[in-house]
Amino acid sequence: MDFIGALSPVNMQFLLQGALITLEVAIVSIIISFIISVIVGTVRYAQVPILGKLFAIVVEIIRNLPLLLIIFFTYFALPQIGIKLDKFTAAIVALVIFESAMISEIVRGGLNSVEKGLLEAGRSSGLTMTQTLRHIVLPIALRRMVPPIVSQFISLLKDTSLAVVIALPELMNHVQIINGQNINYVIPTFLFAALLYCIVNYLLSLASRRLEHKHS
Repeated sequence: MDFIGALSPVNMQFLLQGALITLEVAIVSIIISFIISVIVGTVRYAQVPILGKLFAIVVEIIRNLPLLLIIFFTYFALPQIGIKLDKFTAAIVALVIFESAMISEIVRGGLNSVEKGLLEAGRSSGLTMTQTLRHIVLPIALRRMVPPIVSQFISLLKDTSLAVVIALPELMNHVQIINGQNINYVIPTFLFAALLYCIVNYLLSLASRRLEHKHS
């Protein structure tokens, strides 16, 4: 093992650049997938005709596919039908597709956990179904969904490492490049990458606990 060589200033900067790409992909994917999942989960909860069943079928299909397959599909298969995506976009699209399906189930479960009496009270007070969901049911459900959603976001952050298969210049890609220089760099660079993942995920866990405590 060569910690000094592996974690030289140049290599450290290179690894941190990869970590920055990882964070960028994760943040964009989290924001987009959360928005989509709230829409999909709410539509399924409200049992919107046709659309609700269509979403249910799509979600079940995606949830039973490996993320790696979706990444391969977005980067290698879509160009065959004229949709060519760069590595950054392909990784985000794949993560959004997969995570939206996973998180939408959390959203639907959270909505189902809200007492039916609140929904009935909202409707009896003159609110439409949409208004009741927006102002009463969804705010309560979202507070209950904080821990599982943050847990899924943590998984998403770790799943960005799978984009190494399409050579996205994220953290694990840069780890592999450095390891190719010297076999003695393998353990130090893997340990450093693990440390970076642990720090970010721990901060997400802390934020989750604070939000849960604040709204409890």
